[in-house]
Amino acid sequence: MPLKARRLLGFAFASADLLIEIAPDGQIAFALGASEALSGAAETEIAGHAWRDFIDPADQRMLAMLIEGLETGRRCSPVIVRLAAPERAASLTALRLPENGGAISCALARARYEPAQFAGRLPDRAAFEALASDLMGITTGAVRELELALVELDGLSAARSEGSPEDREELDAGVAALLRAQSWGGAAATELEHDRFALVRARGESPQILAARLNQLLRGVTDSPITPSAGTVSMSGTERPAQMMKALRYTLDGFSREGSGWPAPGNLAEALNAAMDHTLAQAGALGTAISGKDFQLAYQPVVDLASRALHHYEVLVRFGDDKSPFPQIRMAEEMDLIEALDFAILEKAAAEMARDAALSLAVNVSGRTIVSAAYIDRVLGLVARQPDLSGRLMFELTESAAIDDLPLADRHLQALRGAGCQVCLDDFGAGSASLAYLQQLHFDVLKIDGRYIRDLQFGGRGTTFIKHIVEMCRDLKIRTLAEMVETSAVEDEVRRAGVDMAQGWLYGLAADEPIAPVAKNLWKKAI
Repeated sequence: MPLKARRLLGFAFASADLLIEIAPDGQIAFALGASEALSGAAETEIAGHAWRDFIDPADQRMLAMLIEGLETGRRCSPVIVRLAAPERAASLTALRLPENGGAISCALARARYEPAQFAGRLPDRAAFEALASDLMGITTGAVRELELALVELDGLSAARSEGSPEDREELDAGVAALLRAQSWGGAAATELEHDRFALVRARGESPQILAARLNQLLRGVTDSPITPSAGTVSMSGTERPAQMMKALRYTLDGFSREGSGWPAPGNLAEALNAAMDHTLAQAGALGTAISGKDFQLAYQPVVDLASRALHHYEVLVRFGDDKSPFPQIRMAEEMDLIEALDFAILEKAAAEMARDAALSLAVNVSGRTIVSAAYIDRVLGLVARQPDLSGRLMFELTESAAIDDLPLADRHLQALRGAGCQVCLDDFGAGSASLAYLQQLHFDVLKIDGRYIRDLQFGGRGTTFIKHIVEMCRDLKIRTLAEMVETSAVEDEVRRAGVDMAQGWLYGLAADEPIAPVAKNLWKKAI
């Protein structure tokens, strides 16, 4: 293949503002593109010069590590490098083509200039977590996939203890450069503890190859014996930012504490489940109660207003002798235990349904929980194991915690519906987001907040308000349910308004066992 064709092939892998070829001696052998706009110098001015003259000194060592560690046929992930020209930066991607004499083909595109971007050092853990979170958010659903590499440099502490402070500074600079060179963007790496590091990089290469490359590059940094080892965690399996951060922190904490002997999760979804289990173990009495299902279920009947027959029971949770579970639920949400609690309640309810084939139940699910892919996977697995739950199980989405991703929540709701479960929007009208939920989420049932129902007995505009809700829901093919129906007068009003179902003291309090609604002869006849 002619030299020019090889060059063009080398440049075909990326769209760029400037294309250059670096010869094995470090000289820029070829330049094509908007060189002056990018670097301040024309193509003819940079060709024939050392590539180091083109790059800011703070990033030269990192780029040298990248070039040295680039095997034939391998393309590196893009890194941001600051250019020698004032306040200029570029995103650089490099490829070492076979049969090209060891030359490196580089594509550079304009990038945002960051004057204090770590100054050649590794970012601290907080900055790394923020950067990793941004990368996960940007690449969710994209073609490229990322992974978290966990690197241990056994012997680094001993090497640091040798020599002068200047020697240690030089060693640290070399380690930072070689880890930055292997990370996404040239910045997504951090030091943890005990000679352990973490970095985000593109997937597609085994941890053994990464460890071998680090071992090779370390020979140019220090003569001290340092043995690298590496493991990887796929950054897939979670979609919600808060969950991604929880899973990421759990993984970093575990590796920082135990090192390469720690059984790292395969992906962030596994890390999230492990993090929840760990939190349960550490959260004291509430975590113990949740993990051991040390709580009681209470059942309140819901009736069909047209037939006056029992429709289903809403499942409520009780802790010990406390009548209201609100303090525990609030604590569970604050301590990020609500997903575990929601699933534990579901498991206990499903066990009751297995004992009584005629029992239909509705369980609550928090706005925080519904956006969890791990929770949905566990629910679908439970329903697959208990197919008789289909058609008898309803999920009531509560507004106690705001939903931060409505499209994702709706996909999860539709997955539940696809498994034969109904979904209900709880306490409609109680929160400021209710209309947005109704607009963007698809439900089978809408439960009207009790404060609107209870006020019906005092007259006013309440009945008109309820009628409009019912009409809107009918247009959307959603059934309505009135809660806090406590008197026959209120029951009459909600029936006149066209509400489909009702629950409240008129039909029965929440009880330890599923008890049928009160006798029909205690009800006022329908008008």
